[in-house]
Amino acid sequence: MKIGFLGAGSWGFCLAALLAGKGYQVVSWTTKEALCSDLNRTKKHPFFQDYPATGDITFTTDLNEALDGIDILVESVTAAGIRPVFEKIRASGLAPCPIILSSKGIEHGRGLILADVVMEVLGSDFKPHIGFISGPSFASEVIAGLPTSVVGTGLSSEIIDIVCETFNTPAFRVYPNSDYLGVAYGGALKNVIAIACGIAEGLALGSSARAALITRGLHEVRKLAMTRGCRQETLNGLSGMGDFVLTCNSMLSRNFKYGYLLAKGFAPQEAERQIGMVVEGAYTAPSALMLGRESSVPLPIIGVVSGIIDGHISPSCAVNALMQRTIKEEYL
Repeated sequence: MKIGFLGAGSWGFCLAALLAGKGYQVVSWTTKEALCSDLNRTKKHPFFQDYPATGDITFTTDLNEALDGIDILVESVTAAGIRPVFEKIRASGLAPCPIILSSKGIEHGRGLILADVVMEVLGSDFKPHIGFISGPSFASEVIAGLPTSVVGTGLSSEIIDIVCETFNTPAFRVYPNSDYLGVAYGGALKNVIAIACGIAEGLALGSSARAALITRGLHEVRKLAMTRGCRQETLNGLSGMGDFVLTCNSMLSRNFKYGYLLAKGFAPQEAERQIGMVVEGAYTAPSALMLGRESSVPLPIIGVVSGIIDGHISPSCAVNALMQRTIKEEYL
């Protein structure tokens, strides 16, 4: 089976290598010519020099080459890149086939989850073919073969089965979940809370403060997600609480590290440059606030994160603002 793969960043390379290691033919597309050349020559990503890809995997900067004769298309670009990339795919005339998304985010200005962006661009004929994979996973651990559990979901039962079968390995376990909305919102919104936890770490507020942020942040995300049609139990699972536990507690999380750097005085652009990868939580925060206003759901933690990124409030003042909120009975 031939798989076309979009994106060769750290997560994209990790998943493409996993699929090639399972015996699939993988053609991975990237816009970066120097990276493409190096990957074809060494099969080693700059971030993972100790873990070269094995199996039938090649890299290309020609999108048509990556799409030619594929059985499955896997996406790992960025939330901001989803629409322009899939507009190119639509222009290529790609016939309906399974499309598996791995990026997490909510589109700016539109408030659409990424599956809905793809469906809007490609048309309703593709709806039953769109699936995605999400959950608590660091590329550096997955490529090292460490045990990881995630969820596979999609807009039809058939695509959910395909997602799980395509990616499942003895170490990388993929559990089916039919609540694609819950999986999408959980995966996107937890990145914003991870930034808040990184800020708390940078301000040396302690473990108790982080525990409160994770708990209240999950509650905040759950309330908003349920207004969007998500199931509560999904936010208690791998793509909700599981993802929170991982990304809100480790410098391996680019969102957590981004928050830490903001608290240390780095400007948002410089913090992202230091990390060297796109920080999806920073992209998602304003979209989440927009959805909160539309649904009349207060999002205090997401709100202060967005304010810090926009430069409207300092990290220390944001903490004070959160601590001075009116205390109400805890109702989860």
